Amino acid sequence: MSAPIIIIGSGFGSYQLIKTIRRTDKHLPITVFTLDEGHDYNKPDLSHVFSNKQNSADLIRLSAQEFASENNITLHAFTKVDCIDSVQQQVFVNGVAYPYAKLVLATGAKTFVPPMLGNATDSVITLNSLREFDSAQLQLQNAQTVLVIGAGIIGTEIAMDLNHSGKIVVVVDPSHGVMASMLPELVASALQKKMVNMGVVFEFGRTISSLNKTELGICATLSSGQTYTVDCVISAAGLKANVGLARQSGCKVNKGLVVNNQLQTSVNNIYALGDCAEINGKVMSYLQPILLSANALAKTLLGQPTDLKLPAMLVKVKTPHMPIQLGGNTVTDVASWQVDIDALGCSVKAYNEQKQIIGFVVTEGHMNNTFPLLRALPASL
Repeated sequence: MSAPIIIIGSGFGSYQLIKTIRRTDKHLPITVFTLDEGHDYNKPDLSHVFSNKQNSADLIRLSAQEFASENNITLHAFTKVDCIDSVQQQVFVNGVAYPYAKLVLATGAKTFVPPMLGNATDSVITLNSLREFDSAQLQLQNAQTVLVIGAGIIGTEIAMDLNHSGKIVVVVDPSHGVMASMLPELVASALQKKMVNMGVVFEFGRTISSLNKTELGICATLSSGQTYTVDCVISAAGLKANVGLARQSGCKVNKGLVVNNQLQTSVNNIYALGDCAEINGKVMSYLQPILLSANALAKTLLGQPTDLKLPAMLVKVKTPHMPIQLGGNTVTDVASWQVDIDALGCSVKAYNEQKQIIGFVVTEGHMNNTFPLLRALPASL
């Protein structure tokens, strides 16, 4: 029997790759190793579980056993791969060697938790997977006050959702405003004002110095000296690619696991996909680039080498009280803006020094402008 394709990880990219392969080849041997249960779920749903009053079971589309059976794969759940022998093309689990024909690293990323002092730092919650939500859901359901570290896209989405579900929310971020790396100040200010009017408290230009347990909850001391006593602390301070296993195997690593346009790493027959992969100098953690990467990689693994092509891509911000969609470069390399604003919302176009459109943001009642603007943008890759 020929060696299988081995995939390490069971996130969106991994399972999308499997589904795509199976549309062409129903019997190619595929083995998956994952630290999680291996359930098939929609990760973006984690941003609005609180207002939807969902638990972890509600997010599962197919159980691990159902997914494995439906897609004819061998699934090893709750299983850590200890090391990779790229010369002999084997992975090792508890001293047992598993040979592979091709290896796909879909090891994902972990939430960055800023360094802090205090005896409650180990109580910080992260919500980057179903397993993490499952372990924290009871605590979060019972919480009345929540502090969110980070006002990027995930922190902003979670803060609005927690507020909408009736909780008191404090957001702490060292930047100057919400989603500072993604939104022009005009849009960011409007979103921040909307959330402040809803009751969200923002502490910008601040970090957390310490977290300490008290009888009343967790006391968070900010760099300004301000203190907040809360029931829970969630970190949404960005992601760090899980590259330890890849680095041990000799793969080139930068911000993520460096791959070429066919998703191959610097080591022959080892590929990377999803939150851990660095493509053209960027780690792209959104669903569309991961979906397109999985589709291209499936063809390559099936013997049809295929370069990844990325069109201009749309990002939908899940802030239902002020819907936002954006594409292209919306903060960096912007020389000028063109703004169309009215009572319904706004459309903001970003231009470079050559007066070429390079990005856009639309809000609320301007959503019908999204796809004409998206089509006007240059391809991402």
